[in-house]
Amino acid sequence: MWMNVAAAYDPLDPNGNITIKWDVMSWTPDGYVAVVTMNNFQMYRHIMSPGWTLGWTWAKKEVIWTMIGAQATEQGDCSKFKGNIPHCCKKTPTVVDMLPGVPYNQQFTNCCKGGVLASWGQDPQSSVSAFQVSVGQAGTTNKTVKLPKNFTLLGPGPGYTCSPAKIVPPTKFFTADLRRKTQALMTWNVTCTYSQFVAQKHPKCCVSLSTFYNETITSCPSCACGCENKHKCIKSDSKLLSMVGVNTPRKDNAPLLQCTQHMCPVRIHWHVKLNYKEYWRVKITLTNFNYRVNYTQWTLVAQHPNLNNVTQVFSFDYKPLVPYQSINDTGMFYGMKFYNDLLMEAGPAGNVQSEVLLQKDKDTFTLKQGWAFPRKVYFNGDECMLPPPDTYPYLPNFAHQNLVAFSTLFCSIFLILLVLF
Repeated sequence: MWMNVAAAYDPLDPNGNITIKWDVMSWTPDGYVAVVTMNNFQMYRHIMSPGWTLGWTWAKKEVIWTMIGAQATEQGDCSKFKGNIPHCCKKTPTVVDMLPGVPYNQQFTNCCKGGVLASWGQDPQSSVSAFQVSVGQAGTTNKTVKLPKNFTLLGPGPGYTCSPAKIVPPTKFFTADLRRKTQALMTWNVTCTYSQFVAQKHPKCCVSLSTFYNETITSCPSCACGCENKHKCIKSDSKLLSMVGVNTPRKDNAPLLQCTQHMCPVRIHWHVKLNYKEYWRVKITLTNFNYRVNYTQWTLVAQHPNLNNVTQVFSFDYKPLVPYQSINDTGMFYGMKFYNDLLMEAGPAGNVQSEVLLQKDKDTFTLKQGWAFPRKVYFNGDECMLPPPDTYPYLPNFAHQNLVAFSTLFCSIFLILLVLF
């Protein structure tokens, strides 16, 4: 078993969930108009392209007359209607977000992003999506409305489990001048939580390790992400890569992986680079081995005791994650907007990297016994497979006494050479 958390509970983000809120804003002759808002309260798990898909089952014989800001993927059988034809007559509608650039009369607040939903920790303003739906053949009072049931959420693949809808106090709204408060006629919530076990049976990423004090590079474990694609992978120098359409994503999201011993779509490499008197430096590199996926708004979460004293992160944005106020050992790295927040498909440009400078705690810092390596690593909210501890690069017995002096001397010589030449 490669994971130690067996349920849809994330110890690094214990309150993380996606909350779907239905606000009934007005009654119609045969139903109601509701605003459906989806808030991603997960600190580091976002929904990337092709975006979210929301589904449910109507409790009675409801239909969707119109939608603004989203659309049902199928209309269903509306043959019994004459004159006005509903937008969707299916008992189990499936709804997706509109794409950017749709006409203004089809747009709604916080809609039309192709279903992409940022994580709360990375970009709170972009972590919300909403649409308006007009429901017919439904109840027209708080007592006669029947809540939809069997909610499902794909983000964009499986992994989310949704609770039954629950009536909550009506949402309150302020007018633009903030002098008047109104409220929804009725509100219900649905909470969806993510489980990596539900999403897939293998990890989606792995971790490799190296140090300046040992030539050994600890690779990702063999077949860390399963070997199902071993016979479908493609070598990095293959002529097939020059074919038109080889990078086009498939509807079933099937990957096209570069042939590696680990067979993971993404590898995170943690390199202990330098050791100073009061600081130490780590280089983190993310490499994409999937020729069909660009990872937008990627996130990397690491757990290490010295993340309580990060001095500088050079090429990534960084945010501490403190789910338990007494423990500060977890942080989220993510790309700088318009610079490296896009991890390109596999190939020469398919990597991003940054160095991290950390201040030492003299009571705990050591390079022995793998202390300098992360305890856990997550990419896009999924936990990555670490190598077994007995394979970590070890500190030579003769090295630890003069390690700081050697690092300092090396840096001094390097700077002198730069000045001279």
